[in-house]
Order: sequence, then C-alpha cells, then structure tokens
Amino acid sequence: MSHLIRVGVLRGGPSSEYDVSLKSGGAILAALRSRADERYRIHDVLIDRAGEWHADGIRIDPEDARVRFDVAFNALHGAYGEDGKLQSILEAHGIPFTGSDSLASALGMNKILTKQVLAKHGIKSPYWKEVLSEDVQGEKAAATAQELFETFVLPAVIKPAVSGSSVGVSIVRKHADIEPALREAALHGHSILVEEFISGIESTCGIIENFRGQDLYALPPVEIRPKNSFFDFKAKYEGESEEIVPATFSQELKKSIEVLAAKVHTVLGLRHYSRTDFIIHPRRGIYVLETNTLPGLTEESLVPKSLHAVGSGLPEFADHLIRLALCEI
Repeated sequence: MSHLIRVGVLRGGPSSEYDVSLKSGGAILAALRSRADERYRIHDVLIDRAGEWHADGIRIDPEDARVRFDVAFNALHGAYGEDGKLQSILEAHGIPFTGSDSLASALGMNKILTKQVLAKHGIKSPYWKEVLSEDVQGEKAAATAQELFETFVLPAVIKPAVSGSSVGVSIVRKHADIEPALREAALHGHSILVEEFISGIESTCGIIENFRGQDLYALPPVEIRPKNSFFDFKAKYEGESEEIVPATFSQELKKSIEVLAAKVHTVLGLRHYSRTDFIIHPRRGIYVLETNTLPGLTEESLVPKSLHAVGSGLPEFADHLIRLALCEI
C-alpha cells in the first residue's frame, strides 16, 4: 500500500471484561503510535457496553468500518470480542483483523468444546463435568449442588463454560461452597464447567505464528506463583501474583510446555497468536487448563512480559500481527 495503513484498534465491548479490554487496547494504541509516522494511521475504536461502535469519538456503524480502516486490531476480551461474534462481523464486511477467525474463536472460548478437541488429540486436561445454568435456578440449585457433592470429588473448580480472565471462577472444598459457586458461575453463561482441582505449579506459554523465522514461535514459559489460592482476576490484573519469566523449570520441562502450547494452538485451529495455561502436577505431569485466543496485553499481562524476556515488546508484536492479518508474512 502506498498510503499509511489505517488501523482500527478495537477495544471495550459488551462483556464483563470491558475494563481489561480498554487497557489492552490502550497499550496497543500506544505501541502503534510509537511507530505511526513510519507505517500507520491509528484510529481508536471504542465498542461500548451496548455494542455501539465509536471511531475516534464519532458513532459509526460496523459496515462503515471497511471504508475507514484497512485492518482491525482486535483488543477485546470475553463475550462478543473473543467468542466469534465480532470476528463474524469483520469477516462479513471483508475487514482483515488480528487473531483467530470466527470459528476458532468460538471453539477456543468454549471450555467444554475445547476439552473435547484436546481429548481427541491425546492432550490431558483436568477431569470435568458440565452443569446447565438452568439447573442452578431457584429451588433446583440445592438439589444440583447435592448431586454434584455425591458424584464429584472435592476440591473442585467451578467456572462458566464460556468466559475469560477467571471471571466467575471458584474453588470449592466443602459441601457448603458448591451452591454459591454454581450460582456465581451461572451469572456468566448458560453452561457451567465443574473441573477437578489439580494441585501443582501453574504456568502459561504464548505462541506467535511466523515470528523470528519459526512457523510457531514459543515465548518462554512463565511460572506463576499466585498470592491467593489460584490465579484469579486480581492475581492477573492487580499484581497479586509473582510471575517468573523465564520460568525456573528444567529445560526439559520448558521444552515440553512449549511443544504442548504449539500443539494446542494447532489442533484448535487458532491463528496469529495464543496463550495456553497449564498446571504441572509433580507425578501426573502437565495438564492444559485453558487457551486464550486473545490474551491480555495490559501492563500486568503475561504476553508482554514474555516478549520483554526475549528482547521484544508490544511495538514489534503489534506490527507483526498486523502484517499477519494483511497476509504480508
């Protein structure tokens, strides 16, 4: 293109992760503006909580975006931005965008479908059971909780089947914890995932496509030491965890995590980049907890910390993703 590439940085969105998305988008805006004179004309596209689009403060319709932008940088998280809905809109209007396509996004956002795909490819994830949110309403909640207590070994993790950023996640250790945890998870979707709690070391590993001469470049695994009982929202975004990059693991364990993160990225059909979370049990090995198709890019987020560890940063990363979206790489 002879003109500056017009980049719409999409952030916000009608999900519980609105504030995190604002921060991720803000970080990308700053990163791209640091090299805007070279290549880009940057537009801040806020999608408000009602799903309305605003480009540089002016209300627009999504179908107008194709004539305003050459490419969209998707910095949304959670419902609408990460579950395939926004991707479908962009695809329908022929707008190139960063991140996975609509189908892979919908798959990656749904923890139950993800587990089913992982199982078909021999990738371990914690034992699980699905509970419908409709079975946690009113008088049915107590019976559902009792049945779960009788059929599922505690401690267990209860969380929405479709969500991110540890929203609505609880660890239950006794009977009295189950019903409140189910009710909380039910607030965030139609389906609830009940998962065995595996005690071990938490880790995460990012994958970037066609980066530094590798088809699937694995960022160094991060070792996560939450100050709380698990890596919840506060641990992720309010500094209540210690993240060690690179991890203190053995080289063999680091390599195993990197290979597994790349395999998960591939079998789920993800695109451009992803970040997969793991739990490492001292005897049972590595388990996949979940995959993030649009990982956070805030100052507290793990992908930027991993980029820094390999001598990179958000400006190079954002530029790379845009080139991928435009099929320049």
